[in-house]
Amino acid sequence: MRRRHSETESPAAAVNLTPLLDMVFILLIFFIVTSSFEREAGVQVNRPGAETAAQHEPGAISISIDDTGNVWMENQPIDPGAIRRRVERLRAEDPQRAVIIRADREASTGALVGIVDQVRLAGVHNVSVAAEPRRGEFPKRGTGED
Repeated sequence: MRRRHSETESPAAAVNLTPLLDMVFILLIFFIVTSSFEREAGVQVNRPGAETAAQHEPGAISISIDDTGNVWMENQPIDPGAIRRRVERLRAEDPQRAVIIRADREASTGALVGIVDQVRLAGVHNVSVAAEPRRGEFPKRGTGED
């Protein structure tokens, strides 16, 4: 015997999935747009290469020095003389935070040493200098290469 569809069947028996799919895509777009992506300090620096370069620690205090000697801390320009106070304040909130210094390869060594000194005077001994991962030989002297 065959069953015949009759007019007495409920319209709820046919499920329309289109609104459900629309909702899923809207939620997907919402989460992609609102997710936070990791941003580096507010200045683009050309970091030197190093064979021992490793991934940085999440939540570390980020300080950047560009090729002209300008200093940025936590995405904001900062006077080098104010670094010690600001690091002390940030470390008071979380004493385990490390500091990562991102210095451009053209930045002066004096600027880098001055920043490291200010960070250490603030009581931080876990200081790292950021570098790009590199494989191979050390650059030859006077070539200006990585």
